[in-house]
Amino acid sequence: MATQILIRGGDGTRGGYGTAGDVRVNKTADGVDLNEIWSEIKDATDVFNEQKSAIVSLLSYQTTRAGDAVAQDVLAERFEHATEFGVPTGISEPNYLKIGYSLGDYDKATRATWKYLRDASAEQVRDRVRRIYDADFRLVSGLVLERLFTPTPRTNAEMLTVYGLWNADGMVPPAHMGKTFDGSHTHYLTTNGTTLTATHVEGLAGHLKHHGYGTVKRAQLILMLHPDDLETSGMTAWRAGVAVGGVTPKYDFIVSSSAPAFLTAEHVEGTKPPAEYAGLPVVGSYGSVFVVESHFIPKGYVAAVASSGPNDSDNPIAVREHEDADYRGLRLIGGRGPYPLVDALFSRTIGVGVRHRGAAVVCQIVAGTTYTAPTFDFVR
Repeated sequence: MATQILIRGGDGTRGGYGTAGDVRVNKTADGVDLNEIWSEIKDATDVFNEQKSAIVSLLSYQTTRAGDAVAQDVLAERFEHATEFGVPTGISEPNYLKIGYSLGDYDKATRATWKYLRDASAEQVRDRVRRIYDADFRLVSGLVLERLFTPTPRTNAEMLTVYGLWNADGMVPPAHMGKTFDGSHTHYLTTNGTTLTATHVEGLAGHLKHHGYGTVKRAQLILMLHPDDLETSGMTAWRAGVAVGGVTPKYDFIVSSSAPAFLTAEHVEGTKPPAEYAGLPVVGSYGSVFVVESHFIPKGYVAAVASSGPNDSDNPIAVREHEDADYRGLRLIGGRGPYPLVDALFSRTIGVGVRHRGAAVVCQIVAGTTYTAPTFDFVR
């Protein structure tokens, strides 16, 4: 006897009964059962949600809250001399800033109709899903990087300000170890020249260190840039004390352990940079900074980030998901009918916001002093 399957309309009302034996199509053109492919896709989606992008993970922290009060300074506490009758002072109170995170809904359909499934191979069906995964990766990484490279603040639905990095908006960053700032302090810089030099990289690292990152606060400084910009800069050939284009580097660029084998009369003093850091391939190091090249970084822009590790609350960006666990991650939603693969769609609820305004600094490689944010093409 054929199995009866209740079919409901989109509003939840009954739309009649169909039988599995009466469906128009139940396998692909090469004979693979649609239920088998559906199970594969569900399992693959679970795995995809578990494997987060290394770049996004090292830049961000997962949350479900609409906003937080986050300390923007890195305090270095010191003991004091004890006296017989005196009472010790308490630790200092951090400077908290009320910050918000955006939240939006995004979706994409496979548009696999019963006719398409009847005439397509199983590999063609799987390829449509792979393209969905690629679009979702670009969505998540695009949201994070757009927030990182864009100084313009926004307001979320809860009327909280979604900030960028420090951007000369009149807000004064907290002082650190005697270093003070004013309302014109910005972490959106330009090279004021067409080539990235050692002086620029040293300045980017300094912008993080004078807020305590990489010094008082244990964090790995990471420089991220497009492969074309890495090649144009000639960074891998920088040597301490050897001028390049009128600029003299303070440090040697040291290639990572993943570099191709080569002959040299030089030897490395100290620890060679690792082949990867938390899953992110490392080209090498310049001073205390790990250098990473990625096509996801807009060409003509560089970002220096203080990362405390994957999904750490001290990372600069927050990635917000829905409070209800059922609406988190990339969701696979089946279509109506006995075979949910027909007209299935994928959905994600996600938002972003800067948590620590001083934990990253970006720079545009341009012959000028006015920073212009890049354009990201990850959503229609």
